[in-house]
Amino acid sequence: MSGLNPKKTTLAERVPNRDSTLPARVAFITWFYYEHIWVTDMKDFKNIKRHQGKTYLRPTAAQKRQGKKLIRLWAEEGTETFRKEYEQALVLMNAGINKQSAHTLNWLIMIYMRSPEFQKLGDTTKKVRERLLAHATLLHGTKPFKQIRVKDMRVLRDSIAHKPEAANARIKAMRQVYKWAIACDLSEINPAANVPYLKPNNPDGFYTWSEADIQQFQARHVMGTKAHLAQGLLIYTGVRRSDVVRLGPPMESNGILEFTEMKNRANAPKERRIPILQPLRKIIDATQTGPFIYLITQTGNAYTSNGFGNWFKRRCKEAGLPQCSAHGLRKAGAVRAAMAGATTRQLMAMFGWESAKQAERYTMKAERDRLAMENMHLLIK
Repeated sequence: MSGLNPKKTTLAERVPNRDSTLPARVAFITWFYYEHIWVTDMKDFKNIKRHQGKTYLRPTAAQKRQGKKLIRLWAEEGTETFRKEYEQALVLMNAGINKQSAHTLNWLIMIYMRSPEFQKLGDTTKKVRERLLAHATLLHGTKPFKQIRVKDMRVLRDSIAHKPEAANARIKAMRQVYKWAIACDLSEINPAANVPYLKPNNPDGFYTWSEADIQQFQARHVMGTKAHLAQGLLIYTGVRRSDVVRLGPPMESNGILEFTEMKNRANAPKERRIPILQPLRKIIDATQTGPFIYLITQTGNAYTSNGFGNWFKRRCKEAGLPQCSAHGLRKAGAVRAAMAGATTRQLMAMFGWESAKQAERYTMKAERDRLAMENMHLLIK
């Protein structure tokens, strides 16, 4: 009887040694794959569909009748990340409109933050959205999410009405949650969609540097200082602070900076090619920089985006410009280009904007100022 149940070979016994032949190594790899990977995948993960290099969780026949659709799985098969994503997808697939009617808003937000759609967001975006949604859970977290109405979303907004930008951000975050819930057949309505945004206290956002501000900063932080270099990079590249902290010599190629923007890098990476203008070249050459990054800390490391913003704000205060910030220089560059005659499409290319709406804020104002200067004499009889 013992011959019918041969002893199973262990992994340690099968691992080839240094003297093993090539066929023996190939045989081990083949055995390991089918014994520990392929068989495990087939056993542990049900209803998996693979098509054109993509992996999906497939709905059962009953789930199809409920209108459920394929759920894309993004992680690499065989990894712990894939297992977690698969388990989260199962929760979504098993959730139904009637079945989950009593679940709370806390539950909905928790499942949303586990979803592939949320996980694909950039790290900064995820952190900000988590903070915004935390306020919703404090106010309405124990209520069934299907019973949340427009009036509840108004309470969420108006609880911080004295800070309209923050209030609007809360509503925007909740719109995304319910938009996702509708796509997953968890909800039929989006109660945040009909809540209007409050008028911001500062429609123009960050203060835009004037030319006088720029000259005052340069008088305090002269050529050769790190602060002067930071200002030059922001003005002559027009990049965001999340990108300026990454710029460095390795990105230079024939007088051009080549890099990928940090914003939406995970979902929609945008390649940028920016010429190094002569004034910027002069500033870089006159300043001590790092071998890989232009702007480095006292310890020789790269700045974080927030760390750089705080450091640069202190340099602005030293120059007597407490109202100024790093982002305001990006806006100043757009104003300078628009006043020089740059078109909407040109500004979009220079600053990496996808929408013409952002660029038109500057071109329309520049055109209005030019027309006023050229035609004010018409008021004279």
